[in-house]
Amino acid sequence: MKTPDFQKHPLIPAIIQDSQTLKVLMLGYMNQEAFEETVNNKIVHFFSRSKNRLWKKGESSGHIQEVKKIFFDCDEDTILIQVNQIGDAACHEGYVSCFFRELDNDQFSIVEKKVFNPDTVYKK
Repeated sequence: MKTPDFQKHPLIPAIIQDSQTLKVLMLGYMNQEAFEETVNNKIVHFFSRSKNRLWKKGESSGHIQEVKKIFFDCDEDTILIQVNQIGDAACHEGYVSCFFRELDNDQFSIVEKKVFNPDTVYKK
């Protein structure tokens, strides 16, 4: 089976998309271990650049992402994963999508409503 080329690109961008609405929820990075965990367990895993470790999406919030379909591009250096988002949101700031700001007239504005309070979910 052909897979993304982790020898050429040790960290590959992974676009996460809601399988029902096709809304882009987030972008993360996967190394080979994260990709294999995702494929084998059908739950999205990333390599966290800030934590420098394997990270299961939702490990703190419970907002996990069940894998429905996995695609990769023709250059073998970008992954697209369609998911069933469990929990309220993909974004750690409380929005459904991490892409909740839109540029309009040279200014970004928030175009989504928060669906949870991050202080409550992450116990800050």
